[in-house]
Amino acid sequence: MLRLLVELIPGLLGGYLLGRFKPGWVKPLATPLVRYGVPISLMGLLLKGGLNSSLLSTAATAAAAIMGMLLVLRRWRRESDQRLSPTLQLGSCVGNTAYFGIPVALALLPPEALSVSIGYDFGATLLSWGLGPIWLAGSGQEAHPHRWRVLIHHLSSSPASRGLLGALLVMATPWQTTITTALWMPSRVVIVLALIVVGMRLAGLSEERSEATHNTAAPSAASKALNAALGCKLLLFPALVLGLSLVLPLGAFARQALVLQAAAPTAISVLLMAETEEADSSAAAQLIWRSTLLAIVTVPIWALLLKTLGERLGR
Repeated sequence: MLRLLVELIPGLLGGYLLGRFKPGWVKPLATPLVRYGVPISLMGLLLKGGLNSSLLSTAATAAAAIMGMLLVLRRWRRESDQRLSPTLQLGSCVGNTAYFGIPVALALLPPEALSVSIGYDFGATLLSWGLGPIWLAGSGQEAHPHRWRVLIHHLSSSPASRGLLGALLVMATPWQTTITTALWMPSRVVIVLALIVVGMRLAGLSEERSEATHNTAAPSAASKALNAALGCKLLLFPALVLGLSLVLPLGAFARQALVLQAAAPTAISVLLMAETEEADSSAAAQLIWRSTLLAIVTVPIWALLLKTLGERLGR
């Protein structure tokens, strides 16, 4: 647990300070890291941990869990006088798995559990970018005409997809062992740098959050909705995934990897979709900011609960 905090907090804090005092550095540093560094890192980690059928099954499980949570929240929205907007509904179950959840898995779980984390990220990316814009647009509006092109673009640019493709290509060569050994340490370093990128982006979101707080017409109602979304993302949704994992034939490490990905804070992609669809982007920014800060506390708690549960179940 201490290792988790040691890996998370310095990276997030350092990135936040860098983003506050040098905001112009965010894009030049983040773009090459996200485009090239993280996929290569995940490729090395996948080669180290190994690829198996659990990746695809985990992707399907992640997509089913997110879809189920969205349907529950939509029903709750109708029965509670639309307390949660579609943006907050999406933010309640789509997490920052690539840049937060995977570093958590690396800190707490053995390398062989990484394929489960990658599978979750792949399934979540597929569903969120495929359904997210339509969900935000609402049933009464025409869906974006190029949504499938947008989906393919985001899947192809996802670090998980690129890392998976790279790992498959390397496995087809006779130099797999050499490449795996060479990429292991750089892979760990890049994941830490990815946390710095998240911290830098949080610095920009903090300014948007401050402006949104001053410009909100009904702060009490907005605050209640935001708190409800936070509870759903950090507590209710991981609990739903935990219940699902207990039904499925999963080992202890696979279950922990699955639930820890579900417990990750709201993904920055929710803000990108909200801005594109003009659907309450200020609420998305506040949810990302608060959930990331709170996840530093809630994720270790989930990890401890999962470890205790695994010991009692004996698997």
